[in-house]
Amino acid sequence: MEHRRSALRTAMVWDALHEALRARHLDVGANRPLQVIDLGGGTGGLAVRVAELGHHVLVVDPSPDALASLERRAAEVSVSAGVRGVLGDAATLLDEVQPASADVVICHGVLEVVDEPALALTSAATALVEGGCLSVLVAQRSAAVFSRAIAGHLADARALLQQRETSDSRADSAPRRFSLAELCELLASAHFTVTEVRGVRVFTDHIASTMVDSEPGAVEELHALEAAVATDPDFLAIATQLHLLATRL
Repeated sequence: MEHRRSALRTAMVWDALHEALRARHLDVGANRPLQVIDLGGGTGGLAVRVAELGHHVLVVDPSPDALASLERRAAEVSVSAGVRGVLGDAATLLDEVQPASADVVICHGVLEVVDEPALALTSAATALVEGGCLSVLVAQRSAAVFSRAIAGHLADARALLQQRETSDSRADSAPRRFSLAELCELLASAHFTVTEVRGVRVFTDHIASTMVDSEPGAVEELHALEAAVATDPDFLAIATQLHLLATRL
């Protein structure tokens, strides 16, 4: 059952990304594969699925072990020809690719840990063609405050609320968290226009596994509920993650 909940956590992001890839493919002409960059793509959970659609994916990641796993995963589903992994990160991206060479850049779970989120987005924008698509997924601060509060960790919740981490700094080695306004400001500064905003894991991370796993059909109902509220602004603030699609101007 936990595997099913884990799949549910990623399903909403994949569905949105899949549709964005389809739309971009139609824009450029369906007679050629898309050129996709997956920043911090690690073991290839997304990259291999994108390659299975017939596109070419470059995974840029600082972990040799993750890239080795990516290579094995791609081979298992016979998409090795469409997936390439290179050691690097957002700061070295432009050493690996030419400017204006990518149709899509995936930047999931990256801005939380890089030294300079603004620089990472600028590198992504430079790598993209005009009109190219960026998919960015980040942890949201308000949801972290909410989850601590409902778990009874009130002092931690208040400390996190008062901390108000800025989008270009983070405390010690803790992952950075963003508000929607901060993220939109960063994207605008990097010459992106936001086209879609989704809340990811609005309820999933706030519900005990035992409550879902003990009731037949509850996982499916939770998936349907997440889909129903993903774009509803009334529920956005409690989503664990924000998933934005943006177009390079």
